[in-house]
Amino acid sequence: MTETTGRCLCGACVMTIEPGPEAGACHCDFCRKWSGGIFIAVDAKRPVRFADDAPIGVYRSSEWAERVFCRTCGSSLLWRSVDGQHNAVSVQVFDDPAAFPVTSEIFTDRKPVTYALAGSLNGMTGPEFMAQFSPDEEG
Repeated sequence: MTETTGRCLCGACVMTIEPGPEAGACHCDFCRKWSGGIFIAVDAKRPVRFADDAPIGVYRSSEWAERVFCRTCGSSLLWRSVDGQHNAVSVQVFDDPAAFPVTSEIFTDRKPVTYALAGSLNGMTGPEFMAQFSPDEEG
């Protein structure tokens, strides 16, 4: 997919994104509380660009991550690593969120038992996901 635009609920935060083709769901405690449920996001191939007048707010939720939201309407827009290398954009900012099939889910061990996503998804528990970012013990 080429660059496209996204926006928050009120339209004040307009952003330009080059999204990947698929979406993933996160069930971690932070994402569930921040998004009000399941956080379904698309990886951005490049850093997200906001319009100069976009009223974005940034909340540093951990040592390595920030959550970006609209200061006007409160919409959850994206999760990004503090170093800017990873940007996970909410599929809800796109006009057609269904264009991004959900193919994976992480923190499956934190998912409430009251719901399940349809289809066969690649899943990882929190410890499995976090192990991807841990330094190799052997060197």
